[in-house]
Amino acid sequence: MNTDRKELRLAMLGMIEGNGHPYSWSAIINGYDRAAMARCPYPTILDYLGKQAFESVRIPGARVTHVWTDDPADAPKVAAASLIGHIAGKPEDVIGHVDAVVIATDDGDDHVRRVAPFVEAGLPVFVDKPMATNLADLRQFVQWQRAGKVILSSSGMRYAPELQLSAEQRAALGELRWITSFTCKSWERYGIHALEAVYPLLGPGFETAQVTHREGSDIVQLTHRSGVPVTLGAIHDAGGSFGAVHLYGTKSQLPLLCRDYYTAFRAQLVSFIGLLQTGRAPFDFSQTIELMAILIAGRRSREQGGSRIHIPDMFKEINAA
Repeated sequence: MNTDRKELRLAMLGMIEGNGHPYSWSAIINGYDRAAMARCPYPTILDYLGKQAFESVRIPGARVTHVWTDDPADAPKVAAASLIGHIAGKPEDVIGHVDAVVIATDDGDDHVRRVAPFVEAGLPVFVDKPMATNLADLRQFVQWQRAGKVILSSSGMRYAPELQLSAEQRAALGELRWITSFTCKSWERYGIHALEAVYPLLGPGFETAQVTHREGSDIVQLTHRSGVPVTLGAIHDAGGSFGAVHLYGTKSQLPLLCRDYYTAFRAQLVSFIGLLQTGRAPFDFSQTIELMAILIAGRRSREQGGSRIHIPDMFKEINAA
């Protein structure tokens, strides 16, 4: 990591259907051009960027200097909207020109392929959620991280301001007795949002996962060593309910709804930039391993007709030679 330079150089790599992070994340870091961003095909991005004071949209200390997209026609549009100076001919072209890369695609079955050239070149990598949704790929990420490679992955929901409970809110709830959390789209692609939204409330120690599946819907029941059950819903077409979390306690209940996407994404990106600047990760990589293990356990439960999958057994498989 080159931390001597005043401004860290980042490459934003990859864009697949349904994911506009190259526009939004690059804009949050660099600032943006109003006219070019108005042509962004993702209305939600236009909405939350437009709610911010224009001059405030920027993260000091870093800049997205290079971009590459799966469809070459997208890259000039992203570059114009998010003030990116260089369009790469292929992803590997950025090696030697940047200090770190962001893999901005959310297909957890395709990240090892995308990440490999950069970890092998010694570049730190931020991987869009979910990092890995199959066991072989998760095992590869674990091996890289244990070999000293710098890898960070998270959902922006970890940083959502609406989900940061105050001491007063926690006290008013009493002891937690049940948590529900919801996402739209598929379990593989968006389940991490519902999961990571509530993971910090309980911490490590998830024990089992069991899925009730029907077409377009997965309801995932989790058990945790604390005794608090967690129910996660992933229903493909229920976009209007995304980010809904409900906490049930012995004294009260608390509905929460994440809608401040800008603040969540900005904090997520700041955490990666902070890692590059200080060498200190915002949370232990073991949390990411557990989160991915839960996603894979849910997938396995569905494939096995709703069987109960034991998370500790997943860890044994991850650590197997």
